[in-house]
Amino acid sequence: METERKDRTSGRGRVCTLPRVFVDASLSEGQPVRLDPPQAHYLRNVLRLGEGDPVRLFNGLDGEWLAELEGGRNGPARVLEALRPQAVTDGPWLVFAPLKKDATDYLIQKSVELGCSRLQPVHTRRTQGRSARPDRYRPQAVEAAEQCERLDLPVIGSALSIEELVRAWPAGRTLFVALERDDTTLDALPALQAHAGEKVAFLIGPEGGLAPEDLEILSGLNPVYISLGPRILRAETACVAALALWQASAGDWPRRAV
Repeated sequence: METERKDRTSGRGRVCTLPRVFVDASLSEGQPVRLDPPQAHYLRNVLRLGEGDPVRLFNGLDGEWLAELEGGRNGPARVLEALRPQAVTDGPWLVFAPLKKDATDYLIQKSVELGCSRLQPVHTRRTQGRSARPDRYRPQAVEAAEQCERLDLPVIGSALSIEELVRAWPAGRTLFVALERDDTTLDALPALQAHAGEKVAFLIGPEGGLAPEDLEILSGLNPVYISLGPRILRAETACVAALALWQASAGDWPRRAV
């Protein structure tokens, strides 16, 4: 069994193809970790894995670990060795007006893949999806983190009004607000590059845009108003565009020399 396991997991390329599971448990060498029933079902019945098969586990705190499944229908996974240490990250925040379910699910998934460290729902004057459910957003975030090799999960805040958002805003974090049909906005790319190295957040309004009353309240934060181009984007598309521009121009996509 030991030789077989080493054959299956030798080499970085092979390890990277192993199933990856987020668990709400501490991780350390030799520790058995109980899998939730849906996780056990997926690994054992969908992927057809069995006793001794390797998987990767992470919990957002202790890095990523190699583990192997133990016997039994709902048997635990036993932690074997550390694969990657936990990294300290402070990615961009995304402040968004909740949308209809499918659009919000897409927004959550893509913002996790694009490195957001906080997802903050906000109710604006024109918000369509009034039911902001952080507990429903979490499974989408977990699935996206498993897929994209993240070691952490973003913080998902409870929904705030625009007024509450401004009152709670932390000092030292620059807020970019994407606006459409506004000739006073800055081109996004140079505006983002000018703030490279800073803590930043992006506010994307609802379909129909931010109301004048919203903008008046937000002015207290001295936001940077940016344009995402000549076309009118759906809110979820605008989120992806803004985050991708940040990561490519001032975020963690460039491979900087160490």
